Amino acid sequence: MIPVSVVIITKNEAEVIGDCITAAKMITDDILIIDNYSIDETYSIAVAGGCRVYQRNWDGYGTNKNKGIALAKYDWILSIDADEIADLELALSLHSLKLDDPAMVYDVRFKSYFGKKLIRYGSWGRDHHIRLFNRTRVKWSQSNVHETLVLPDHTKMQRLDGFIHHYSVKNTRECNAKALYYARLSAEKYLSIGKKANTVNLYLSPIFSFIKNYIFFGGFLDGKEGLAIARITYKNKWLKYHYLLRLENNAKKKQYLKPKLAVEY
Repeated sequence: MIPVSVVIITKNEAEVIGDCITAAKMITDDILIIDNYSIDETYSIAVAGGCRVYQRNWDGYGTNKNKGIALAKYDWILSIDADEIADLELALSLHSLKLDDPAMVYDVRFKSYFGKKLIRYGSWGRDHHIRLFNRTRVKWSQSNVHETLVLPDHTKMQRLDGFIHHYSVKNTRECNAKALYYARLSAEKYLSIGKKANTVNLYLSPIFSFIKNYIFFGGFLDGKEGLAIARITYKNKWLKYHYLLRLENNAKKKQYLKPKLAVEY
């Protein structure tokens, strides 16, 4: 085994967590799970699989991942989700690393699936993320959604061989539900950082997003699944800015209705 801790956050992941753990065992002897009080068999499956499992309250994706990082055995962290499975080529690539430079981060390519179908084109077909890093220099941003790694200056990056296989959604209904959920969280995030809804991101950006995924990135080559992904990408983009506009209007109403406390003399 190599000095890498695999950190996973979970919430009711009993259907997928077993395969994720099995793949992680090819990499390390330290698999750590931060579980948000799952009510299915996630906890028992993880414990039976030899993982260290800590049940914690939900404080957002980035924050809960950082909770796991803090409890890891090793400084090198491989961050994966419960529906992601490292393949043998990636495991062998990880075992070949010296891991002697904390300033280095490692980028991993993804193979994403819609149901059982591998998506080869569109934005899903180009997916890759930095997932291996040293916790002495790198942490996750404390965002409720679309968390990113905060990379200090002079960070170096290397692309690894192999893939993480991401079993993202089972069907169109689940994909739509995720688009709705993430759109709401994104709108709340945008409001908190002062981002505004305008004509471009309300109307033009969703259309361009569809065209880019379906035409420019070749999503049409993935058949009906490629069309479904492009349409849901459009829907997510449209929804999050319309939710943001609604939040902005609600905030303005509250400000307008706020009682005036100034005293006139």
